[in-house]
Amino acid sequence: MHISEGVLSGKVLGVGALITIGGTFVGVKDLKFEDYPKVSLLTSAFFVASLIHIPIGPTSTHLVLNGLCGIILGWKSFPSILLALFLQAILFQFGGLTSLGVNTANMAIPAVISYYLFRPFLKKNYFFSGFLSGFFSIFFSSLLVCFSLYFTEKHFINLAKTIFIAHFPVAIIEGFVTGFILSFLNKTKREIIGD
Repeated sequence: MHISEGVLSGKVLGVGALITIGGTFVGVKDLKFEDYPKVSLLTSAFFVASLIHIPIGPTSTHLVLNGLCGIILGWKSFPSILLALFLQAILFQFGGLTSLGVNTANMAIPAVISYYLFRPFLKKNYFFSGFLSGFFSIFFSSLLVCFSLYFTEKHFINLAKTIFIAHFPVAIIEGFVTGFILSFLNKTKREIIGD
């Protein structure tokens, strides 16, 4: 779901950058020294998971794990996702530096919303909360990507539809992956999930 350089309008890029700056400020402000290993681990997971692309027509799909980042990190997802996308942009030319703000906002907003929607139910059922977080985050991220394209140029509507449809099965897979990871962490490394 990386949007490349030179695709989006200046207004969309500006709004995305402002959202990312604000979200990153809130995330960094809440960051404590003991959070560094957890944030680093989830940044790495996000970085690696979204490197494996499966082409579908004019777009491609991949795991993202922003739901996993969101349900564990909350607002700290913004700096985590920002760093991972920055490294992908400079090392592999995925996305780009000018679209970094929009790409981060598209991934981190659903992550933070997932934290507030599904974190309260985590202790009742780790798998189900993880599934909902993973599914919702991909579903909403693909919707935000579609809006980013549509508000840039209305002719992008067919591409936006393709992206949205292509990511629906990914949202289901992401839900299962996130659910299994949270269930596993609950049994083996509970401290990563936190209270």
